[in-house]
Amino acid sequence: MDRASPLARFFSEFRENRSAVIGLALIVTLLVLALIAPLITPQDPYDLASLTLRDARRPPGYVGTAGYMHWLGTDAQGRDLFSAILYGLRISIEMGVLAGTIGLVLGASVGTMAAYVGGRTEAVVMRLIDLQLSFPAILLAFVLAALLGQGKMQLVAALVTAQYAYFARTAHGAAAAERHKDYVEAAFSTPLPAWRVVLRHILPNALPPLIVVATVQIASAISLEATLSFLGVGLPPTEPSLGMLIANGFPYMLSGRYWISIYPGIALILLIFSVNLVGDQIRDQMNPRLKR
Repeated sequence: MDRASPLARFFSEFRENRSAVIGLALIVTLLVLALIAPLITPQDPYDLASLTLRDARRPPGYVGTAGYMHWLGTDAQGRDLFSAILYGLRISIEMGVLAGTIGLVLGASVGTMAAYVGGRTEAVVMRLIDLQLSFPAILLAFVLAALLGQGKMQLVAALVTAQYAYFARTAHGAAAAERHKDYVEAAFSTPLPAWRVVLRHILPNALPPLIVVATVQIASAISLEATLSFLGVGLPPTEPSLGMLIANGFPYMLSGRYWISIYPGIALILLIFSVNLVGDQIRDQMNPRLKR
């Protein structure tokens, strides 16, 4: 008899997909590099006093005025690109995870409660959700970021508002399917309060599709943050995210100073690509139609 726990079986299946394992290894590597960035980088890119224009737009391998080598070159402000990329990864991961987590909690709450309440309230709430989903997320996030101004909390608020509807729609579909099952009807017939039935019976059984959506939306939030920063409505210039680093180097692409945009772009692609690889595998494992 197979006595392995569901979690152990999940990871056993996960290891069978080499692409997903590579993606997970990339995520862990980038996460560790981002966390230890202050320990392994020669410069704090947020410290404007440490920047000098004499080191601006220097190629990879250049030894700057501070005496250390800029392995990936410098940007237009004289930032060491290796340092700026690792600090930018910290911002991208922080924004993606924070926006994804808040969007998951908010969307799951709205969708689940709409399915529980039913009636006109459910109809009105879900029509509003459908109306929001009819707008492109990038357009909604751009407008909100422009209205709220630059800053981490403002950017997170814009990302959550643009993305929570995806969680709400998924949670509503899963919760509505569970709401009319016999075990839920039996739970409602007991003296248990309604909120306890929702939290302990309906919501846990609606989590698998929400987890799949969360992996997709984290990658989407990272991409949206980079896009907004590239367009100049994301984080302020004092906090160089990957999108802003790419934007800073864009005017110099045709002058041969490719490294200013290319290297941050490669880091961003690796991060989003690895998250998508892991998300695809989680989606396949949680899809009962694909079970062997």
